[in-house]
Amino acid sequence: MKIGIVAIQGDYEAHAKALDRLVVEHSYVRLPDDLADVSGVILPGGESTTHLKVMREEGLFAALKEFAVNGGAFFGTCAGAILLARDVHGPAQESLGLLDVSILRNGYGRQLASEVHSGPSKLSNQPLEMVFIRAPIIESVGKAVEILAEDGGHPVLVQQGRILASTFHPELTSDTAVHSHFLKLAGNGSRLG
Repeated sequence: MKIGIVAIQGDYEAHAKALDRLVVEHSYVRLPDDLADVSGVILPGGESTTHLKVMREEGLFAALKEFAVNGGAFFGTCAGAILLARDVHGPAQESLGLLDVSILRNGYGRQLASEVHSGPSKLSNQPLEMVFIRAPIIESVGKAVEILAEDGGHPVLVQQGRILASTFHPELTSDTAVHSHFLKLAGNGSRLG
């Protein structure tokens, strides 16, 4: 199995290090051809509008939608969750629309606002460490979306089929539970590399 990490901007290198700890092959995705032999794609944090602009310019936006149609798995963190959402507002923005959630882009404050929380999840009996950096807020989820963790009364880790999204940054912790869960989703599909 090989995981692609969208490497336009943001914390893509931290995701690579998390996959290294799990001894999983990975590659950086910048162009549509980079999706050819991957089982899943990580959409990292960063600035979602910058991601969108470059994705459109490079043809990656349409390629990612096609990857989803063909059964590819996705994991979006923070800005990546915004890119996956069905509905984005605060302010409104285009997205891939693959995950049935409504998300508020600037939910927890300005760029420098960050907090580290710990709480229960459906992934493990151990508390999950959650690093929030100007995190979006998932305001509502569709019927097919499972909430895997909450914080402050809001879903912060959700799954719909082979799509996983977190409003926090699991790649900035030593806990590999979230990435391990994503690898199970990516490994259960038809796009094994």
